[in-house]
Amino acid sequence: MDSFNLLIDGRLVAGDATMPVVNPATEEVLVQCPRASVDQLNKAVAAAKAAFPGWAATPIGERRKAIVRMAEVIEKNSGELARILTQEQGKPIGDATAETLGMAGFFRYFASLDLPMRVIEDSAGRKVEAHRRPLGVVGAIIPWNFPLLILAFKLPPALLAGNTLVVKPAPTTPLASLKFAELVADILPPGVLNFVTDANDLGDALTHHPDVRKISFTGSTATGRKVMASAAETLKRITLELGGNDAGVVLDDAKPKTVAKGIFDGAFQNSGQVCLAIKRLFVHESIYDEMCDELARLCEAAIVDDGLKQGTNLGPLQNKMQYEKVKAFLDDARAHGKIVAGGEVIDRPGYFIRPTIVRDIAEGSRLVDEEQFGPVLPILKFSDTDEAIRRANNTSYGLGASVWSSNLDRAHDVASKLEAGTVWINKHLDMAPHIPFGGAKTSGLGVEFAEEGLAEFTQLQVINMAR
Repeated sequence: MDSFNLLIDGRLVAGDATMPVVNPATEEVLVQCPRASVDQLNKAVAAAKAAFPGWAATPIGERRKAIVRMAEVIEKNSGELARILTQEQGKPIGDATAETLGMAGFFRYFASLDLPMRVIEDSAGRKVEAHRRPLGVVGAIIPWNFPLLILAFKLPPALLAGNTLVVKPAPTTPLASLKFAELVADILPPGVLNFVTDANDLGDALTHHPDVRKISFTGSTATGRKVMASAAETLKRITLELGGNDAGVVLDDAKPKTVAKGIFDGAFQNSGQVCLAIKRLFVHESIYDEMCDELARLCEAAIVDDGLKQGTNLGPLQNKMQYEKVKAFLDDARAHGKIVAGGEVIDRPGYFIRPTIVRDIAEGSRLVDEEQFGPVLPILKFSDTDEAIRRANNTSYGLGASVWSSNLDRAHDVASKLEAGTVWINKHLDMAPHIPFGGAKTSGLGVEFAEEGLAEFTQLQVINMAR
């Protein structure tokens, strides 16, 4: 595998230290990755701060062209980026390729947007204008489940708005991001875009830094609370996309054979390592047994293997820590429910767990009450729709949810009563760059995607003139 470097002030540089990056399908070290020091992080922030006035003054049309050029580079190198992504993250190569091309799609979408001045009033007494100004240096903290795609949620809107960036990839999946940085290093002026890596020890320095004006963070709710507390010291702007315990509600008029595949994909994509995955499934008692059987059948048919092997449906868990957490959830499932498919740790190198269905389980168990973030789905029985809504809402999370029914009007009524930032009907995980995305309750703060997400990287300035 190629060597990798940090990107600081337009230059590709070695880290002051190194750290191993492990292939989760083999548990072998892929490469020794550069690891930045606090000094290097500070240099990256200083470079971004120095580059900000020039980049903010660059016409938005030129900023747009730079983002399109980056999209072209991603597309041209999608094969290489996808292969690196599969090796460090574990997902099947087809999914990694889709993620890489999806990344380019987000870049192209944001490059199509504008930030026009809006006239609020133009009267004999006054003229009032609303302008969207850049904030300054933005710190972007990226998780390990979708390293390239989530980077694309943050980088292009931040740059289009005129901000400069310091990006911190996840320690266990930094390589595809660093390769991207290398590929686009000469597209932007020095300092506009910087990449630093760490071993989970630089986040506090970035979120505390007085010269960083915004933090855009995707990760767990527990870490999000720390980011929010740290940012409060300097009143940084923050966008937090955090954890979820998404409920799927299957009404009594749903046809299990029809909806099972959509539910399976909504629960087990990326081996369940999706913040918005279905993590609790409520099924009406009249179709409960059939629904459990259909999902169990799909789990048993799934091919779990190295993501580089053709035909693989699900790869390994991404890292050993998450692997051990999910094994603990399996223990809980055995104690409080009935495993009807999966439940097995595959006896081979790598962090492999077969997709698992757990029935006859209830609230009060860890698997139901907490976010498992892995390929284990609890299925709960309900008898009354209002009861299902109440139980689905009985969580501190509120990221996403879905309703499954043969009656769209009935499903829409249920969807409107679920406490979540996004509610799907007869599908799950359908996302697009032009559709706003944000969480309720402890699942997040602020909005990503669409014009609303772009606005989060700006400061509203009102100019009020006397006539």
